[in-house]
Amino acid sequence: MKIAVYTIALNEEQFVERWYNANKDADYLVIADTGSDDKTVEIARKLGILVHEIRVKPWRFDDARNAALALVPANTDVCVSVDMDEVLYPGWREALESQWGDANHGRFLYTWNHDENGNNGLTYWYEKIHARYGFRWKHPVHEIIQPDRIEEKFVDVHGFELHHFADPTKSRAQYLDLLALSVQEDPHNDRNAFYYARELMFNGRNAEATREFKRHLSLPSAVWDAERAAGMRFLAKVDEPENAESWMLMAIQECPGDREPLIELAQHYYRTSQWDKCLETAEKALEIKERTYNYLSEPWAWGAEPYDLAAISCHHLGLREKSIEYGEKALELSPEDGRLVANIEWYKK
Repeated sequence: MKIAVYTIALNEEQFVERWYNANKDADYLVIADTGSDDKTVEIARKLGILVHEIRVKPWRFDDARNAALALVPANTDVCVSVDMDEVLYPGWREALESQWGDANHGRFLYTWNHDENGNNGLTYWYEKIHARYGFRWKHPVHEIIQPDRIEEKFVDVHGFELHHFADPTKSRAQYLDLLALSVQEDPHNDRNAFYYARELMFNGRNAEATREFKRHLSLPSAVWDAERAAGMRFLAKVDEPENAESWMLMAIQECPGDREPLIELAQHYYRTSQWDKCLETAEKALEIKERTYNYLSEPWAWGAEPYDLAAISCHHLGLREKSIEYGEKALELSPEDGRLVANIEWYKK
């Protein structure tokens, strides 16, 4: 099996050596440099990486990645897309070779971020392993790899770990315009509508975000319950405040197996001092024991937050023993949080 790891790059000199060391078990390492003016190209070539210099103007990610894919050697069997700020953990090649079989598209667990102690944060299934031929990237931003006139055969590659370590110096400024272009090019694509609405929210354009989230929910293709529920959770933040509780209740009904809508509703009851409802909702969240690994699965839903909300509610309701019990469970999950330590002392008094 011939495996190529490939990527696009722009001014990544601080990551090139790490990228090389993590991926060097591949048969080919390919970088399509999109215009670096630092030492990215120089360092990569000294390490033996195949570097091609390309230009994509006006910029869009799918064109750049398709150009990079076209530069992967022709005898490659399997391609793995690994960005410069991502790290493949040891054992990835063995996992891939032992499980690939007759597949042409691979999924794996991807860790998007990490907490202050280095523990995995947001983790979800991702699909950036694919056959050399019959695939192409699509969408100006938040691009995805898709089959092109071939039958897709998926495999879940267990033990294949890719971790993202975001570069805080890189700007997201272009994302909003590129997402607007995505929606313009394909207005009926529910995924693009959701991402565009979320980016509007990130930029504080709440009225526009509200309209786009509602448009997303109205699309016939918007059938994924987790994404619909997330849109409703976000509408609780950007729509009129009096509609917040209704949106959260709808999110719970849309995706009853997820903790996130329940915890955000409990937070709403906390802010409005409705302690009986806060406790009831937090406890319902804690009844959900199985975590779903998609990109909308929030790490805080599986940390101290639901126990903390339950403990505070019990304290206000005069349930002293339960407040201590929930408080101690919250502290177990976040032992460095001084507020949780102080809360337990207060509950005991």
